[in-house]
Amino acid sequence: MPKAKKPEGKLLNLGAVILTPGNSVQNKTGGWRALRPVWNKEKCTQCMICWMYCPDMAIPQKDGKRIETNFDFCKGCGICKTECVFGAITMEKEKK
Repeated sequence: MPKAKKPEGKLLNLGAVILTPGNSVQNKTGGWRALRPVWNKEKCTQCMICWMYCPDMAIPQKDGKRIETNFDFCKGCGICKTECVFGAITMEKEKK
């Protein structure tokens, strides 16, 4: 684990650091989501704007079209809802 120097010269462990590249599929981060995006297929025009803006790549696509959200990786940030100009995505309270 890399060390960071405090101003007094003491070494500290760095936190929240993933040192192995390409391992994001191993880190399922959707467990702490408070809001869940709900996709309305009838309102969706497949413009893929939600897919482009998703910071976690939680909106998979198949044959150039959006498919169901991968909730293992969705953190519930709501960017997809904000960017959807067609109102095809709403945010609902997560049910645990």
